[in-house]
Amino acid sequence: MQDLISKLQKKEARLGVLGLGYVGLPLAVGFAKAGFKVTGFDLDQAKVDQVNACESYIIDISNAELAETVGSGNLTATTDFSKLSDVDSVNICVPTPLGKTRDPDITYIQAAVGSIAECMHSGMLIVLESTTYPGTTEEVIMPLLEEKGFKVGEDFFLAFSPERVDPGNPTFNTINIPKVVGGVTANCTEVARNLYGQVMETVVPVSSVRVAETVKLLENTFRSVNIGLVNEIALMCSAMDIDVWEVIEGAATKPFGFMPFYPGPGLGGHCIPIDPFYLSWKAKLAGSEARFIDLAGQVNGAMPKHVIKLVTRGLNEHRKAVNGSKVLVVGVAYKSGIDDMRESPALDILEMLSERGAETSWHDPHVPSLPGGINGTRVPEMTPEVVAGFDAVVIVTTHAEVDHEMLLDKGPIVIDTRNALKGHVSKNLIKL
Repeated sequence: MQDLISKLQKKEARLGVLGLGYVGLPLAVGFAKAGFKVTGFDLDQAKVDQVNACESYIIDISNAELAETVGSGNLTATTDFSKLSDVDSVNICVPTPLGKTRDPDITYIQAAVGSIAECMHSGMLIVLESTTYPGTTEEVIMPLLEEKGFKVGEDFFLAFSPERVDPGNPTFNTINIPKVVGGVTANCTEVARNLYGQVMETVVPVSSVRVAETVKLLENTFRSVNIGLVNEIALMCSAMDIDVWEVIEGAATKPFGFMPFYPGPGLGGHCIPIDPFYLSWKAKLAGSEARFIDLAGQVNGAMPKHVIKLVTRGLNEHRKAVNGSKVLVVGVAYKSGIDDMRESPALDILEMLSERGAETSWHDPHVPSLPGGINGTRVPEMTPEVVAGFDAVVIVTTHAEVDHEMLLDKGPIVIDTRNALKGHVSKNLIKL
């Protein structure tokens, strides 16, 4: 243990990051900028080639940062997983989606651990960062690694540290977000703490790996449940002709006991729509109910349908049907300022509009194309003349580059799901 800790403290340890997506690439760059030699592993040859060519595909990593770390020799990417045998520490940053029945899908984790197990050597640190249910590290990963004859906490070290990436956030990044870490044993925690302590501004050790796994799920369940609550309030306010945005603004003036959350067209991203169901699934296995989680999921999951109702209402008020109407969806990324469409409610809205016979189009300055199977014509530039040709416009995601006021000036019905047109009053404007 002390040999590995010494190598980490001297930055002589060679680090590996398995999975070069929104979590893995920023982590690999952070390690490399701190002076470590880092190898990034990914199955996607295109990603590997882009990293080695200093061409970033992640909004939070610039080409200049890649040029600095790749050019210095501190970062290299590969699809050759046999090179895992060369690293002293490896962080697993692979996707953890849900299955069709909302059961956890940890096949990516299992595949990653299988690759590591084939190349394991004594004194190695393995840290899982992918969000998962409590018990995964001890119940799934540890047995796979101990099959090789190594003893956890002695021959190798195993820990969990939840990723806390917020794509596009200009204030908080991989380095300055406090890093929670919990190991299978005290030795595992100490080794992992030393890894992150060389790079992260704040490291927060917890008493066990299960605590660390649950920390991440609580963080995103907290958001999901509170967003579900405010979405339900929004539906109630809509029925009573009350401006929910003004209600929230007024409540937020209370200096204690209230934290503002905001309604929207549905949940998006790789965490909040998914992570709570990992906790719910595990709780049910333990004989416990997760009623708040399940109810919040139902409310949040129904919001795209509510948006369709608002579109239908707006068109009806102008003696038009959804079938045959030209509808423009503005913003298809799941949040402002990024190009990530994972779980974006805009995709559901486009699909439901298309099913109802609408001629769907979309505009997003950050997104070049839609996933396969989603109908919609891309509008590359929103000019007043282009906007005037639509019967309805739905603001799903706001981007700073978009002139939302222009949308209201040009005649179409505007469904504003994000309060982008705060303070505006018009017979053509319908707010969430």
